[in-house]
Amino acid sequence: MFQNSRTRLIEWGDCDPAGIVFNPRYFEWFDAATAALFAAALGMPKPEMLRQHGILGIPLVDTRATFRAPCAFGDTVRIDSAVEDLRRSSLDIRHRLWRADGTLAVEGIETRVWAVRDATRPGGLRAAPFPAEVAARLTGAAQPILT
Repeated sequence: MFQNSRTRLIEWGDCDPAGIVFNPRYFEWFDAATAALFAAALGMPKPEMLRQHGILGIPLVDTRATFRAPCAFGDTVRIDSAVEDLRRSSLDIRHRLWRADGTLAVEGIETRVWAVRDATRPGGLRAAPFPAEVAARLTGAAQPILT
């Protein structure tokens, strides 16, 4: 399955008064890491992916995290994201956030769907099957497109 990594500097605004990361920030970072994973796999930023494939997005339908060790202001962390399970129209992405000392700080998982406009409900959306070329890149069956 496809994997991607990115680093992030933890800034003052990411932290609570105790100087450690405010937990909801991790979910924000995981969302950005998912967008980066798709961009790396497909060789295009999210707005182009939406246009090219005629989708509304890849909305989150389930998420959870296990918080193992705190991260603090000034830390540089690495987020490793990997497609864990790809189904017909949904997928699971596992995120592992590592501190610079090699400690696994947070592990999260997201379930998302490939979503298109639902013609039967104004403003609605529905899950649709992943296009074959997208599925091939996300499973690692095809090489990512390099930009």
